[in-house]
Amino acid sequence: MYQKRLPGLMITEVRDASLPREAEAILAALNSNEVLVPLSEEGEALTSVSFANRLEKYGSQRLAFVIGGADGLSAELKNSTQWQLSLSAMTLPHELARLLLVEQLYRAQTILQGGKYHRG
Repeated sequence: MYQKRLPGLMITEVRDASLPREAEAILAALNSNEVLVPLSEEGEALTSVSFANRLEKYGSQRLAFVIGGADGLSAELKNSTQWQLSLSAMTLPHELARLLLVEQLYRAQTILQGGKYHRG
């Protein structure tokens, strides 16, 4: 559903057992023009409107949101970025985190376009 509504959305899965190898694979998969945004319970918690405003500041830059697996993300990966995002102070299954992130990306798009989806 959201993929049709967010035509620029691209989901890439990197699976590896060890955090260091996973971090290497994630960094290798990034393009040089992409901004890495790891999702972490220690990250910045934003309202939907604040998230939309943050995305707007990046303009046409491509953002690469990274959701960790069962073991999370390596400290090296999280510390190599300017911004970490938190969807919740709780630990979430990565499938649920992906759904929440994509919904918030869609919500942010409608907020910035003045749509009626967001009623907050």
